Amino acid sequence: MIKDHIQQYIDEKQSNQKTGVITLFKEEKEYAEKNQLAGDLQFSEQDASIRFADAYIERCDKETENMLKNESSAFLNEPLDYLKKHKNEFIYVESNWFDLISVEAVSLEADDVFGTYDVMLGLKLQKKFEKTLKENLNSLLNGDEAKFDLMFSQDDGLWNLNFALNYVEEFREELTIGEAFQLIYRFLFQLVEAVEGERK
Repeated sequence: MIKDHIQQYIDEKQSNQKTGVITLFKEEKEYAEKNQLAGDLQFSEQDASIRFADAYIERCDKETENMLKNESSAFLNEPLDYLKKHKNEFIYVESNWFDLISVEAVSLEADDVFGTYDVMLGLKLQKKFEKTLKENLNSLLNGDEAKFDLMFSQDDGLWNLNFALNYVEEFREELTIGEAFQLIYRFLFQLVEAVEGERK
């Protein structure tokens, strides 16, 4: 899945430009090089901070799930602890980048009880990957408390996945909301890549 999506992305970029250098973000660049998707192309690395520049962002009310405000990408510069100061809110983000790794929109909120930053999303992987998914979640999330909830929904054929961002490597309280979403993306990229790698 990732392989096809990245190959398609590279092909589209190549057809839209004249040079032999394709600009990719770190995760896609490393994947393309590792899986030899390059051919004669060269890759340069794009600044991670602009990955979600064109994402669709909402601030929503936890209780009603109603949208409070549709935010521009400038909102991503807010410190992550914004969510602890506004405990009634969660942030909902849609992005083409999430589509690339078979992830439906991602929501992020501060947990009222445990004080962790909880990530919620839908993962478009088949039910048969349950064992591999759980194994990889256990190995990628750090700490004894690293808990996640994973449930398959027959209705929409999606895995509903919740996990605490606090247990992802490189997490720091001082992150901005944008950096938190970059970290979430990197984590999910590794997860999906690992699951897909095991089915070969």
